[in-house]
This record gives sequence, C-alpha cells and structure tokens, in this order.
Amino acid sequence: MTSPATPTGVLEAAVYVDDLDKTEAFYAGVVGLDVITRRDPRHIFFACGPTVVLAFVAEETVVPPGDDQLPVPPHGATGPGHICFSVPGEELDGWAAYLVDKGIDIESDFNWPHGPRSIYVRDPAGNSVEFAEPKLWGLS
Repeated sequence: MTSPATPTGVLEAAVYVDDLDKTEAFYAGVVGLDVITRRDPRHIFFACGPTVVLAFVAEETVVPPGDDQLPVPPHGATGPGHICFSVPGEELDGWAAYLVDKGIDIESDFNWPHGPRSIYVRDPAGNSVEFAEPKLWGLS
C-alpha cells in the first residue's frame, strides 16, 4: 500500500480555556478573529484566515457524546498550551504597541538567531500566544 498525500496545512488548532466570555474578548476583541460558532458551556470557534482556532473548555470535551450528538471522541488537555499567529514582520511593532495599549503584558519580544521576530503574550486561560513572522519556519 502506498502512503496517502502529505497534508497541505493545518486546518484547525485547539487551545483549552476556562472562561468562554474572556476567551471571546481576547481572540475576537483583541486579536480580531471572527467567531464562527459558540456553544456554551463547551466551546467557541474562530476563523483565522484559512485556519480555525478551536477554544474548548477541557472538562466539557472529555464528556462522551450523547446519542443525539456528533460522534466526536472525548479529548482535551489541561494546563497552558501554545498557539502562534503568522504576522508580517513589518506589522509586529504595531502589534506590540496595540497589545500593550490593551493592557496585555508582553512576556517576550525577540529575534531568533536566524532573524525572524516573535512576540509572546498569555491569553486569559494562560495559554502562550505567539505572533511571529512566517519566515520563522522558512515559510513566506
């Protein structure tokens, strides 16, 4: 059997949160993502270009689905995770100023040894949120 085609990208990424209102205020209100759907108390999903950011309340995702629900297997994580948003290098100074203006502490702002810049903050659930140049991974 031959292997299937290599995936062409990441369709969705998940962070695990504890407060959907605070999560929406951060990812929609600060980062500027559009809300796709919200289902209290379980999740809120955001559009980010061709990708979807899934924000789940972890204790809700470990509950097996009922007979009348989609058969998504239980899953979840505990503790802070990480997500990185791709931002053109020339826009990172603006992002840094904007985040500080919104009262969000910048944990780290630096250039990697090979040149790309990353800015790190925390979302309300403690997840590490990075804004980085796509060339960080050799991508344009």
